Amino acid sequence: MKTPESATPLNEYLAEIPYFSVLVPGELAGLAREAIHLTFSPDEAIFFEGDESRGLWIIEDGNIKITKLSLAGNEYILHLLGPGDSFNDIAALDGGPTPANAIAMSPVSAWLLPTEMMERTLDRYPVMAHAALKMMGARIRALGHQIEDLTLYPVIVRLARFLLAQAENPSLSGPGVTRAAIAAHLATTPETISRVLAKLQDTGVIRFDRHKIMITNAELLRTMAVR
Repeated sequence: MKTPESATPLNEYLAEIPYFSVLVPGELAGLAREAIHLTFSPDEAIFFEGDESRGLWIIEDGNIKITKLSLAGNEYILHLLGPGDSFNDIAALDGGPTPANAIAMSPVSAWLLPTEMMERTLDRYPVMAHAALKMMGARIRALGHQIEDLTLYPVIVRLARFLLAQAENPSLSGPGVTRAAIAAHLATTPETISRVLAKLQDTGVIRFDRHKIMITNAELLRTMAVR
């Protein structure tokens, strides 16, 4: 966990979220004062799909996964998130039930902005509501691309894209991001991930530094990602 001296204030995280960024610092500080701070243990559920939404969550420290379960009970990871990321935005904005499960992958500290506060803030600042609509549109487009990746491209392309994204996004390589988690995110099996990683290592695209994957030929990896 971060110490109080090194922790990033909530209002700074809020300023990075598109629909909060339209507010001035004083308004963001007022919202931060109303937030509830909570902690979770590894593998602890923050909420389950279909629960009544408590509001918008923002991660202070740690990593979480947003998941769905198939009828057979298989887990699919929609998102891997880390410090500064928000989740449950849709339910917090439309007042509906939570659309997926949120599970801690490590010790997690997070802020909760209650639903009532979100509704009051949207009513008070119409410009924020407009920005929220634009962000939701971008999220829907991103989800469409994600579905396209899973249905149209082989595992080696999906994994190449994941590794490139992982190199730029610390949330994709945090605690709990195992081969099993990557497999659940890419809709395949851990065994397949291991085989493809071995192939990438044999071709000189990656190498392993203990359990960490290091990209050694980013240009070739990008070529694989656009097949």
